[in-house]
Amino acid sequence: MAGPEQRPEPGPDAGVDELQADIERTREELSDTVSALSDKFDVKGRAQQKVTDTREAVTQRSHDAVSTARAKPAIPVGVVVTAVAAVALVIWLRRR
Repeated sequence: MAGPEQRPEPGPDAGVDELQADIERTREELSDTVSALSDKFDVKGRAQQKVTDTREAVTQRSHDAVSTARAKPAIPVGVVVTAVAAVALVIWLRRR
């Protein structure tokens, strides 16, 4: 696992400003590391986030399905009944 980019430490002739800037960068890196570890070990929070993400995905899919169904209305029942009757009539006439 690759670590963060290594910076050289301030030299012995570094000024106070450089030392304070280095300390601040180190604190920020440490804060980021602690935050990442905290997030990684928060199993309950990760599980709740996964549930929320799944719920949102299912909701979105159901909305998409409803939109698609409304955009493509079903074939009216009368047309289906007429088609079945026509096929039955053709079969009946051929058997006669």
